[in-house]
Amino acid sequence: MPTALILSGGGARGAYQVGVLKALAELLPRDTYNPFPVICGTSTGGINALALAGRPGHFRLRMRKLEYIWRSISPDKVYRADALGVLKNTIKVMVSFFHSGYPFGCPVALFDNSPLKELLEKTVRFRHIDEAIASGELHALCITCMSYTTGQSVAFFQGSDRHKPWERSRRIGVRTGLTVEHLMASSAIPALFPAKQIGDHYYGDGAIRQLKPLSSALQLGARKLFVVGVSDNPRHKPDMTKPDHPPSIAQIVSHMFNSAFIDAMEADLETLHSINRLVKEFDIEERRELGISDMQPIEALSVSPSQPIDVMATEYLDNLPTSLKLFMRAIGATAQGGGASTASFLLFEKEFCTRLLNMGYRDAMEQEKEIREFFEC
Repeated sequence: MPTALILSGGGARGAYQVGVLKALAELLPRDTYNPFPVICGTSTGGINALALAGRPGHFRLRMRKLEYIWRSISPDKVYRADALGVLKNTIKVMVSFFHSGYPFGCPVALFDNSPLKELLEKTVRFRHIDEAIASGELHALCITCMSYTTGQSVAFFQGSDRHKPWERSRRIGVRTGLTVEHLMASSAIPALFPAKQIGDHYYGDGAIRQLKPLSSALQLGARKLFVVGVSDNPRHKPDMTKPDHPPSIAQIVSHMFNSAFIDAMEADLETLHSINRLVKEFDIEERRELGISDMQPIEALSVSPSQPIDVMATEYLDNLPTSLKLFMRAIGATAQGGGASTASFLLFEKEFCTRLLNMGYRDAMEQEKEIREFFEC
């Protein structure tokens, strides 16, 4: 049964995914080349997906390279946060208010993420994707974006001829040759990073309006799902302490971000588990009588952070570039303001990302037995 790797979005939280995959590489046999015939990623998860699929060599070797990138990350490798750059972008946004709300020429946003494009062009070997598909090592690779024209979730995929485009409610699958532009579009968080043009249309962060984050992998033939999210463990109880003040702007935005990057994945996993329980209640004959003979259980294993990332982020806010730090304080993206979650998406800071990576490694190792059973090793 084809196994899919599904990586969600989450900005700097993507470092956690690398820690989980590092542990997986150590648990699998040393000669494992690629344990995932199908790889699907969104936003930062899409970047990790292509960085993994777009390199030759054994799985452990690929993970060493990806780990090195995240352990040496810094904000200036992802976006320009210097005062002059932010000021210029802010002025461009303000000017657009006098031009029917849209800018002259290129899309604008608060930050210029052109450094990220340079990093990706050095990291991902797009030619290897074709070679991996031709050899059968990789069946399909999928990156999800959101179309600003239609509002649909668009899964751009590159795969073998047996994979066909699809169309479902508010989501479609489009066959294409993946490029750095697809990665830039999938990770373009609205307002923070500019939309990217692909063909005749503009696209933004794939986590927005992605109602069924597991569906692309199933459409591409996967029957086992290894899911790495970036949300706090759902078993954590929310803090019910009475707030000292009304919600800050950052606190409101953080819930909007969480609803896009986190909630859909958790909800889709719950639905999958419910369907699995339902299908297992009936044998083949009963399923045929009920008209659901084509349904079968989908095995899924997910790994999620064992500690609240929002709380961890508050310890590293002072490490942000000065202009971004002042902006975050102004909107309440602090422990006092209750919106530290917003800052965590932009905290591409070495110490913070290293801590997330190490946590991902530990969390995966704590699920060693489940992981070995899942991969039958």
